[in-house]
Amino acid sequence: MKKKHIPVRTCIGCRETSAKRALIRIVRTPAGEVLVDPTGKKSGRGAYVCPSSECLKTGIVEKRLEQALKCQLGPGDVESLLCQLAQMLRKEQP
Repeated sequence: MKKKHIPVRTCIGCRETSAKRALIRIVRTPAGEVLVDPTGKKSGRGAYVCPSSECLKTGIVEKRLEQALKCQLGPGDVESLLCQLAQMLRKEQP
């Protein structure tokens, strides 16, 4: 029996590889919006981050997120991403 292929992605914060489903996708839509993509299916250029705000902050401070998404992030984009990630993490906790 053939084993199922599990896609692997790298976190932009800690640079550790993990299964795609274990990471959170951040996407730059064709309209230019930068959003957290909980489904992982929105169209646009994506980057992956561990489910922790520390990894996202590291990716933002070291400009890795901007490089991965090929766009400039404003202060409003950063605040929005941090809020979206915090809400998503609260929903996952029991």
